[in-house]
Amino acid sequence: MILGDISGAEFLAKYWQKKPLLVRNAIANFEPPIDGDELAGLALEHDVESRLIVGKDWKLEHGPFAEDRFASLPDSHWTLLVQAVDLWIPEVAEILKHFDFLPPWRIDDIMVSYAEDGGSVGPHFDYYDVFLIQGAGQRRWQIGELCDADTPLIQNSELKILEQFTPQDEWVLETGDMLYLPPKVSHHGIALGDCTTFSVGFRTPAATEMLDDLATELLTGIVAPNHLLDPPLTPAMAVDQIPNAYIQRVRALLLDTLDDEALLAQWFAQFMTAPKYPMLVEQTGEQRRASIEDKNGAIIQYENGLQE
Repeated sequence: MILGDISGAEFLAKYWQKKPLLVRNAIANFEPPIDGDELAGLALEHDVESRLIVGKDWKLEHGPFAEDRFASLPDSHWTLLVQAVDLWIPEVAEILKHFDFLPPWRIDDIMVSYAEDGGSVGPHFDYYDVFLIQGAGQRRWQIGELCDADTPLIQNSELKILEQFTPQDEWVLETGDMLYLPPKVSHHGIALGDCTTFSVGFRTPAATEMLDDLATELLTGIVAPNHLLDPPLTPAMAVDQIPNAYIQRVRALLLDTLDDEALLAQWFAQFMTAPKYPMLVEQTGEQRRASIEDKNGAIIQYENGLQE
């Protein structure tokens, strides 16, 4: 069990989206399925999303990279990050089998990072849950306070690095150790020598992202649209100012649309199974599945954003 002595039920009740958890030797005798050289090879490919973060001031570069870029990197303080390595390396995808206590359609991907001594992405926070599994080498992890959209970030950086970070706890992770971090917990990982880290991330879409996708689906005509009707009008309302009665009508119309449970269930199953990298799915055959129960009790299966 990847959670050590903690059961899946206990983890979900006490830790999931509540507080961090460190598990020593979470994967016993863990043999990292990819090393730094192989990760760099993936970062040369145009279909792979990759980034380099170089120096103590965390300069960001986007892939794909030329092979000679790696030969010109300094001896320390740089990190290579590659997204969705589980789509390319079946042995990396095997790691996901350890997380069968969580809904599979919540999984985003496994990002793998390789860092030389001192390499990091800076102190930051995420809006999603992540399990950080240590591969080769060691990494020191520090965690701090909870953050939000109002937390100050450093200026003039493409990365969302915290302006101030005060560690409250820290641990050095060895091969096979794992650190779970819930959303908004500030953290900073620093490589001690060269190392790899496997980050198992979970989808946590923002409300704006979901509303945008739902609006797109509604425009395709999956339901007959309702239209805004005027409130009772008077000649005095023939002015530029929009009366509050219109706002109430708009609110009622939108809430009525969102109150369609069957519609939301169908859309959400499509949304959460839609692949993050559609082109990669075509090449690798990755499948993301979920099922819902319709109003008649029948189970409807969705795969890669489509109803089966």
